[in-house]
Amino acid sequence: MMVLTCMSLVFYGYFNPWYLLVIVSSIVLNFIISRLIILKNSKTLLLLGIALNVACIFYFKYFNFFKSCINSAFDQNFVITEIVLPLGISFFTFQQISFLVDSYKDETTDYNFLEYALFVSFFPQLIAGPIVLHRELIPQFRDESKKRPNAENLYSGLVLFIFGLAKKVLLADTFAKCVNLAWNGGVESLTALEIFLVMLSYTFQIYFDFSAYSDMATGIARTFNIALPMNFNSPYKAVSIIDFWKRWHMTLTRFLREYIYIPLGGNRKGNVRTYLNIFIVFLISGIWHGANWTFYLWGILHGLANMLTRAFGRFYNRMHVVFQWLITFTVVNVLWLLFRADSVSQWIQLVLRMIKMENLSVRKELIDCFSLPGRAFVFDILHLNGLYAKMPHICALMFLVAGLSICLNHKNNIEKEIKAGIGTSLAAALLLFLSIISLGGVTVFIYFNF
Repeated sequence: MMVLTCMSLVFYGYFNPWYLLVIVSSIVLNFIISRLIILKNSKTLLLLGIALNVACIFYFKYFNFFKSCINSAFDQNFVITEIVLPLGISFFTFQQISFLVDSYKDETTDYNFLEYALFVSFFPQLIAGPIVLHRELIPQFRDESKKRPNAENLYSGLVLFIFGLAKKVLLADTFAKCVNLAWNGGVESLTALEIFLVMLSYTFQIYFDFSAYSDMATGIARTFNIALPMNFNSPYKAVSIIDFWKRWHMTLTRFLREYIYIPLGGNRKGNVRTYLNIFIVFLISGIWHGANWTFYLWGILHGLANMLTRAFGRFYNRMHVVFQWLITFTVVNVLWLLFRADSVSQWIQLVLRMIKMENLSVRKELIDCFSLPGRAFVFDILHLNGLYAKMPHICALMFLVAGLSICLNHKNNIEKEIKAGIGTSLAAALLLFLSIISLGGVTVFIYFNF
């Protein structure tokens, strides 16, 4: 356990050694507060601990945004200093808040400091989740049977990691090229069809990117005989916004439900209070994602969509499931465009231009984003180069169809039973090879920003 804790801290410090001070100080302070909460059974100490954690997030994520808002609203001149966001601060802070709350419930009395430190810093899920609870990890750390190598877990964990890597490099990063080119080149110049293409690309990018990280984290943890909770359950199969949030970033949804929604009263105090609690939860979800009005509005609109689905549930549920899916997928897409936009006004302009459909041309530069290394060789074997010359957008269509097909017709990698075999091994080796040759430099995960 000591070795794994040290490994995790070294892994975290590799990004920036100075931020070891942040996470180590946070771990020590929160553990002390949790012990005091248990000792004194003090709600005041619990609130103090939560406030300190929120203050830490506020400083690193929102302090500059807060100063810029004050400058704009009151014509002030507060200096905006550069503050580098520590990796994973939102994730490990939420985990520690959950631990403090459970300490107040007297559920963490027999944990020692080393177990707690490893629970917070366990490197596979430290950077971008899933957000785990102490009762999911610490009993596994204590299990002596998990401290011996397990060939089955080692094999399936490595295969799951490779599947996740391929999902990131071959799918998410390809869609990202289109999205990044659009924003780097100025989204104001995009045609209506280009906006539609970029919106769909970002929808698939953010899913495959974050889902890939979860697969890779789960795979690495499995090689250590540790099981992490599933974070995605085919969210683009959702037939309502309520259903979507049961499938998307499931551990965040669970945290918001168990530690905010239910303590606020949940649905136990009438419809008005229920809708208010839903609104608060989704607003917090938007704020959690970052310091920009786009995130806050994104959370609010998801909350409103959730409330409308509940309010008109009887009518909505009578609709054919295909129409329910189309409505849900459309809302999710349009709101992902807001999530990616630099400002609310930019998002409104993009949506309006897309609705008008005045220009349906697509630039070659955007289409070329979907041409992977080795495309000409593969197309030559399949005798598709002639078709490609006539229809250069075929690669983009193939990626969009493949992305939607994978989201709708395949189980999540975590749900699959991975057994050792020649077919599985060859598939993993091929995907690893394709992923390596497709790496074009440093590729970052979207949720590293949060």
